[in-house]
Amino acid sequence: MSRTSPSVSVTRRLRGRAMGLVVAGTALALAAPASVTATAVADPARAAAAADPVSVLKYTAKERRDALAYWTPARIKAVGKSVDLGPTGPKTKPYKGAPLKTVGRLFFVNANGADTWCTGTAVKSANKSVVMTAAHCVRRGSSPYNTNMDMVFVPGYSKGKQPYGAFAVRSAATPRSFETKSVNDMAALVVDADKKGRKLTDVVGAQDIAFNRAVGGKVTALGYPATRPHLGEKLLHCVGTAKKEHGLQFIPCDMSGGSSGGPWLADFDATTGKGTLVSVNSAGDALIATKMYGELFKATAKKVYDRAQRA
Repeated sequence: MSRTSPSVSVTRRLRGRAMGLVVAGTALALAAPASVTATAVADPARAAAAADPVSVLKYTAKERRDALAYWTPARIKAVGKSVDLGPTGPKTKPYKGAPLKTVGRLFFVNANGADTWCTGTAVKSANKSVVMTAAHCVRRGSSPYNTNMDMVFVPGYSKGKQPYGAFAVRSAATPRSFETKSVNDMAALVVDADKKGRKLTDVVGAQDIAFNRAVGGKVTALGYPATRPHLGEKLLHCVGTAKKEHGLQFIPCDMSGGSSGGPWLADFDATTGKGTLVSVNSAGDALIATKMYGELFKATAKKVYDRAQRA
């Protein structure tokens, strides 16, 4: 594959069948009709929306109720068995530290109608309701009209257990640059309160989050990859020193599809389960990965996060 545009080519590899669980059947509806695009340019309201650096998807109350009803234990079990990306790599190990209530599986139906999942993390926020993940877990890159639905976050998921319940996603903020150019692969979700009316981080706690932090130092990346023997049923992790490359950051890691959107925690203490979120799993470097890439959380990421925490 050409390396002339490294950040885009690397990201696209994650979303191929071998790495990305979120893109089955990408041949459908890849672009808007020319007439729709022309209308957007001529319409001042649409032009103003296009100038906004943050794109926000919203789900109605009915859609959120339907999403919770859709993701039954049986459906969750079935989706885990639907994809097998081979054996877990040698750099990826089961997580065995303090229970990570803040990290969970993010279930959804992708733009092609396929059941699938990513990984997400509850972070500190003004509304106590923000989950960070990858933008490609929300929508297809460079394709404004291909978005995911029936999104539900299950914190602390493990082997079919949902110890803290499930939280329906009410809105999802992504960079406009991802919607139009597949750049800046990160997202901030806002979830509903649970069935008892409790906000997410009141139930599970929250990880710190940092922006404009210098790249370097030890990072723990976590996720629910669809590799054997766990097939998304158990939280796995890699540990490595972060370095810059291709305008992104990377650590040595061979986690595969399903781990997308999982947290990169700096200063992580496995005895407390606490760290500082500095990126999310975005892309592997090859079909059989040796590196995991994550975006640099700079001004664009901060704008996305702020839009979510004010929602």
